[in-house]
Amino acid sequence: MSLPHNWCSASLHELCVPTEQVEPLPEREFIYIDISAVDRLTKRIKTPQRLMGGDAPSRARKLVRTGDTLVSMTRPNLNAVALVTSELDGQIASTGFEVLRAPALDPRWLAYLVRTSSFVDAMSALVQGALYPAVRSKDVRAFTVPVAPRAEQARIADKLDTLLARVDACRDRLARVAPLLKRFRQSVLTAATSGRLTEDWRGLRGLPAPKTVQLGDVIRVSSGKLLTAKDMAVGGTVPVYGGNGINGYHDVGNVDESTIVIGRVGFYCGSVHMTPKLAWVTDNALVVKHDSKTASARFLFYALQAIDLRANDSSTAQPVISGQKIYPLPMVLPDPGEQAEIIRRIETLFAFADRLEARLGQAQTAVDRLTPSLLSKAFRGELVAQDPKDEPASELLRRLHADRPASKSTRRGKAAA
Repeated sequence: MSLPHNWCSASLHELCVPTEQVEPLPEREFIYIDISAVDRLTKRIKTPQRLMGGDAPSRARKLVRTGDTLVSMTRPNLNAVALVTSELDGQIASTGFEVLRAPALDPRWLAYLVRTSSFVDAMSALVQGALYPAVRSKDVRAFTVPVAPRAEQARIADKLDTLLARVDACRDRLARVAPLLKRFRQSVLTAATSGRLTEDWRGLRGLPAPKTVQLGDVIRVSSGKLLTAKDMAVGGTVPVYGGNGINGYHDVGNVDESTIVIGRVGFYCGSVHMTPKLAWVTDNALVVKHDSKTASARFLFYALQAIDLRANDSSTAQPVISGQKIYPLPMVLPDPGEQAEIIRRIETLFAFADRLEARLGQAQTAVDRLTPSLLSKAFRGELVAQDPKDEPASELLRRLHADRPASKSTRRGKAAA
């Protein structure tokens, strides 16, 4: 890649000075930065721990200073990187990080650089180990980076600060839409199965409000069948419905037509599904039977989703429901004509929500692509204009090489409070 005028390239080894390792004193409190403390989305240190030196893990050894960039050497494809801020000056990070301290670079420039796709891809290609995939310190420091004049580094970092803050704000706003769509669908179901959604429809026809009955007046449930080891060995293409949702595929089946299934136990207890024409329902789920003259399967599928099927569950361990627990629950039962209108309106509104969800996904994908695109543009020298008056980056490197300090040895240090 050709670099702009006054730029140059160098390895991180050339740019970064050695950093210290310390051993926390047992009687002193310090802040420990583990890899899990880094938020991989925001690239910030979010959850460091306060520890006494005597409780410090053996990996708590790397002294960090304001402006250092931390790069996780474990699973570099996840890009757990962060800039050390002033409140963490003098604290201790895990040896799972490579600590980059580059006097010739604007600290933000370096922190943005290790977020680029080129850096992540290069590190991911060097991973060693299967159970604990990681790169080595020398792999990180061998990476060659573009270096802009110091003044231009600051201009680029300022621009990225502004633009990426807007990207993050946009991502946060989009993330709030999905829960709204979920609540919208639930509100539609609640309104539809309470009779409110079709109140105008009944009014035009002079029909009375639908009656409220008990669920047991409309349905009967039975447990699915045990999926045996012999059945499990078969394998195949038929979906399996049980307490853990759709959890596998088998060639055998015990449902030969579309059927409503309710999770009976576990995390999916009370969840409602409609099986395809051939499926296996395990004994962790309930198969719903009903009179099609009283209620259509499609109406019941929506009505059951609107009812809290765990309302009468008093289990102290994991949740469990049964026919006896759900039969007394109330439900609104319209006549077949109104059921058909309810289904039509639900599916019209759900189709609208589906279109919004699809557009949301497209918008989120576009936003997710913005950050790598902006970073790539920044390190090609295309984000801000070059100023010919800037001191060339080669002068920075010359002074850095002349002033490079000797390596510092590991010492016993005092962690900041």
